[in-house]
Amino acid sequence: MPIQVGQALPNASHHDKLKSKGVDEVWCVSVNDAFVMGSWGRELGAKGKVRMMGDGNAEFSKAVDLTLDLTARGLGLRSNRYAMIVDNGIVKHVAVEAPGAFDVSSAEAVLAKL
Repeated sequence: MPIQVGQALPNASHHDKLKSKGVDEVWCVSVNDAFVMGSWGRELGAKGKVRMMGDGNAEFSKAVDLTLDLTARGLGLRSNRYAMIVDNGIVKHVAVEAPGAFDVSSAEAVLAKL
């Protein structure tokens, strides 16, 4: 079951808590083009809080081995739902969601790992 659009992006209170824990940037990476990501970011009020990063050809997702092949459903190669904590270019933590779940990649779960 898909999660609601916007559920995965930190809201203002999460953003402030993440910043207080030393987080410099929050990124949302999706296998979409820059135009879709920009529109989605505007719709969800992400400006200044979340960098909406389009991974159009899934190159980043493939490079970090976090892809989900949904070709059989007509969706092609997608990105898994995950949270990644990166400190000075070093991956410190990765949590990948089970299909349809939204537990380990939430802002609350990330805050607990910081």
